[in-house]
Amino acid sequence: MTVSTEKLKITWEKLPDDFILDDEPVDNINQPLLAAALTEALELARRLQPSMLVGTNFGLCATVDGKPVVKAPDWFYVRSVLPTNPPHQNRRSYTPNLEGEIPAIVMEFLSETEGSEYSIKSKYPPGKWFYYERILQVPNYVIFEPDAGWLEFYQLDGAGRYQLQQPDGNNRYWVSQLGLFLGVWQGSKANRTGFWLRWWDETGQMLLWGTELVEQEQQRTEQERLRAERLAAQLRAAGIEPEV
Repeated sequence: MTVSTEKLKITWEKLPDDFILDDEPVDNINQPLLAAALTEALELARRLQPSMLVGTNFGLCATVDGKPVVKAPDWFYVRSVLPTNPPHQNRRSYTPNLEGEIPAIVMEFLSETEGSEYSIKSKYPPGKWFYYERILQVPNYVIFEPDAGWLEFYQLDGAGRYQLQQPDGNNRYWVSQLGLFLGVWQGSKANRTGFWLRWWDETGQMLLWGTELVEQEQQRTEQERLRAERLAAQLRAAGIEPEV
């Protein structure tokens, strides 16, 4: 499959087996925690299926003018991918249009180092913004600054250009491909206190992490115990010995 944009020849080809992927560490410790928290909430809410793909610092590939291009966003989600052969084989990269749909959303978490999240450089190798917008044509692009807690949410318009979106009344953004809202939440998880990206469903209920689900169940159990104790006390006051 081939498409041209601004005199660039874009093809969707499998990454060569001998292609050396960038193995540099992530910019800071926050990035894997933020990414893992996003995925955990989706998993526990049973919103991830085997046909979907979620990746963290995982290469998204295209071939531009005969040269492989790989960008590894801090987090991305693909709604439908082709099965690997053999099944469940570990992927080393993902090529949209060849191996499945284009990502529905990509996210970049800003760090102290100067990044290319806003780079519109079209010359090889292209900048991230240009790559996501013009080559992959990812419909939703999120840039998050975890220290200050600000979030920029961009969507492709009819002309295929990213436009900054405004949040709703709850300061959240609707991601139609996931059927969820995305927003910023402040709190603690995994020995990190600060700002996080969280999911909310269409009713406004937050998708919980594992520790929150455990705490919720503990509270429910405690409430049931207190109700049972109150009922037993009422029965004894009425001269009725409750059954054990």
